[in-house]
Amino acid sequence: MIPKYTVEYTTKFRKHAQTNHYSTDDPVACEQFVEELLERGFPIRGIKHEGLDLPKHEFDRIVKTAAGMLASNRICASLGIKPEEEKYRFGFAA
Repeated sequence: MIPKYTVEYTTKFRKHAQTNHYSTDDPVACEQFVEELLERGFPIRGIKHEGLDLPKHEFDRIVKTAAGMLASNRICASLGIKPEEEKYRFGFAA
């Protein structure tokens, strides 16, 4: 059975790059994984939905959502505030 979402990303070592895949059936878990990739700076090569590449606008939506989650978490940690206050003050999705 084909997983709903597959993220293809690259991990870099000194002179070697390794392509990896992460698969899940949960769209939220996919967004959370992309958030972690953004945080760690790993190149994202593509996101597939049921074996097919996502259209550009859907790919961009997942990356934008993950970036908002990352920004929200960083703001909350840096300012010592709760996600509700962060959303009210800065408008990122908690």
